[in-house]
Amino acid sequence: MSDATLPFPQSAEWPRLGPRKLAYLLLLAGVALVFLLELMIGAVHIPLGQVLTILSGGEAERITWDRIVLHFRLPRALNALFSGAAIGACGLLLQTLFRNPLADPFVLGVVHGAKFGVAIVVVVAGLAGNAFAQKFGWLGDLSLAAAAAAGSTLLMLAILALSRRVSTVTILIVGLMLGYLCQGLISVVLHFTDETQARVFESWNDGSFAGITQTQLRILIPAVLAGLLLAHALVKPLNALLLGESYARTLGLPVGRARAVAFAATAILSGTVTAYCGPIAFLGIVVAHLCRGLFQTSDHRTLMPAVTLMGALLALSADLVTHLPWSKHFLHLNAVNGLIGAPVVLWVLLRSRNGRALEL
Repeated sequence: MSDATLPFPQSAEWPRLGPRKLAYLLLLAGVALVFLLELMIGAVHIPLGQVLTILSGGEAERITWDRIVLHFRLPRALNALFSGAAIGACGLLLQTLFRNPLADPFVLGVVHGAKFGVAIVVVVAGLAGNAFAQKFGWLGDLSLAAAAAAGSTLLMLAILALSRRVSTVTILIVGLMLGYLCQGLISVVLHFTDETQARVFESWNDGSFAGITQTQLRILIPAVLAGLLLAHALVKPLNALLLGESYARTLGLPVGRARAVAFAATAILSGTVTAYCGPIAFLGIVVAHLCRGLFQTSDHRTLMPAVTLMGALLALSADLVTHLPWSKHFLHLNAVNGLIGAPVVLWVLLRSRNGRALEL
């Protein structure tokens, strides 16, 4: 029998994945792995089999394991997953809009604008009394997200107005100063609330993915998904903006509309995350640069899905490290983020010898 008449080829090759698809798969696998570790590891270790049983609707061997996973670890892990994806997308959006590789919601002061909005809600809730929060809990949670988004929007509009008059490097200083201004206004606003409310605000101000409620998750997840959809719809306009606004206009791009949609997406994502997690530092800068290095491209069609996965992975990893069963626990989320983010920022600053590291 000749080779041509054989029913099967003598050698068959497995379909090969390109490097880009492989990188996506590795990121997705990393997110799934760390997500499960978040549910397993803590002061109480829960075996993987028991975690999967609980997630599938079964009952664990110990009743306490059900409560730990469903009421404490799962909400925290979901918060880190969606918030990390949101922060990663925000960093990429702002770095492209302002053509500055160090732009992110925290550095540009957008987070501080959101904090100012939350502080106003805290004061109003304190003046109205605790009965308001108890009776209209979901409305109070929704008002936090709305106020934070409004604060983010106002600060971004101020930055946008000033960015047309200053250089790329100076816009970072402008953002920092506006952030400090918001912090000063927050201190003034908190004078009009009671000590208990002020302490709640200060504990929230540390930044954490823990403590989120089921009601808040029902607001955060749809809001993040809506913001990510807007961000993914902007990949072509963002690619055009990389070459400058003048070039984008010659291609027929409505630059003003694209900027407005990008700011809306950033306000929704950054405001909602800040409302329920507090100020999260460094992730916005780190994620975009890691993805550019991993995929070796500036194409937003590749980077936008990559930053959502990378942001989720880094947020879950930082939260996992924070909640490991340390014998002397004194780790904060932003401290862990700083250990990851500070070297990346220094690398961005020092990688160019001609002093143009602050320009995309």
